[in-house]
Amino acid sequence: MSINALAATIAARKTADPASSWTAALLAKGPEKCAEKFGEEAVEAIIEAVKGDRARLTAEAADVIYHLLVMCAARDVTLAEIEAELARRDGTSGLAEKAARTP
Repeated sequence: MSINALAATIAARKTADPASSWTAALLAKGPEKCAEKFGEEAVEAIIEAVKGDRARLTAEAADVIYHLLVMCAARDVTLAEIEAELARRDGTSGLAEKAARTP
């Protein structure tokens, strides 16, 4: 499944019955719960990265991407908006971009 297809599925599940969909159930719990779940998955990915288990890191990275998109959907931030922000940054040095955000 592509990231675009995943984002579309998540968007479609926003109106689904929480009893029939894990995504709908998670979204029904609100943005805070979605953010908490994203954080848990991010920590699990970090642990697997440190351990060096490529297969587990791959699985956890997929979970991180899914939960990131769910968290964003809970706040009505779309993948298209994220892509637009990445496009805006294209061609800008990561160091320059970070410096511009630092007060």
